[in-house]
Amino acid sequence: MVRRREGEAVFVISIAAELADVHPQTLRLYERKGLIHPIRTASNIRLYSEEDIEKLKLIQKMTQDEGVNLAGVRRILELDKMVNEMRGMIEGMEREIIEFTLKMEEEIKKIHRSYRKDIVRMPRSEVLKYERPR
Repeated sequence: MVRRREGEAVFVISIAAELADVHPQTLRLYERKGLIHPIRTASNIRLYSEEDIEKLKLIQKMTQDEGVNLAGVRRILELDKMVNEMRGMIEGMEREIIEFTLKMEEEIKKIHRSYRKDIVRMPRSEVLKYERPR
């Protein structure tokens, strides 16, 4: 059994069109409009990944079922990409905050432990010498 890497482009245009339930010419149009970006082989054959097929199905749903034009689809896809990028940035910042918080908590513990080293027991008789007279 041959294993493929996730997202690897393996479908030629006729198969991709069939899987997405569109005409191959529609795929060419979507590519010209910048909605999809299949990879090209050395002999200039378009290859589509499973991710591309899912994107094609989404485009079809938006245009056919929801009445969105191709310019609207392009904008929706751009915004979706931006949202996903921002999610990734937020997740990264959340990880950094957690790491920073843990480091600061450890520093606070070190400081508290150092207090105990600074405290020296004095005999009561010595303490009485330093008390103020009443």
